[in-house]
Amino acid sequence: MRPYEIVIIFDASLEEDAIRAVIDRISEVTRSRGGSTGKVDRWGRRRFAYELAHRWEGYYVLLEVSADVECVAEINRMLFLADEVLRHKVIRLPEHAAGLRRPGPPTGRPMMARTD
Repeated sequence: MRPYEIVIIFDASLEEDAIRAVIDRISEVTRSRGGSTGKVDRWGRRRFAYELAHRWEGYYVLLEVSADVECVAEINRMLFLADEVLRHKVIRLPEHAAGLRRPGPPTGRPMMARTD
């Protein structure tokens, strides 16, 4: 089993039940194929930097999953086909860094430019 992070951007106009249903489907697929689901970190509604699928806001969710490659491929396919999902990204974590990540949304602090 390999550790993964899955970031999902849902349509902001969805009800909480629809978002929970997609997360439950991911958990069910993962468990049925011998994997495990870790933390579910709901970042909430955030404004996009640019228009995405005629929308300016999305609801962000970060999932931690430990699964094999075939299971993650199935989750990726499922999220690609889901109408509720605007975008998603599956990231494989290095084995040594899997348990060391801090939960939470990005801080949003701008990077300082060097003035050499």
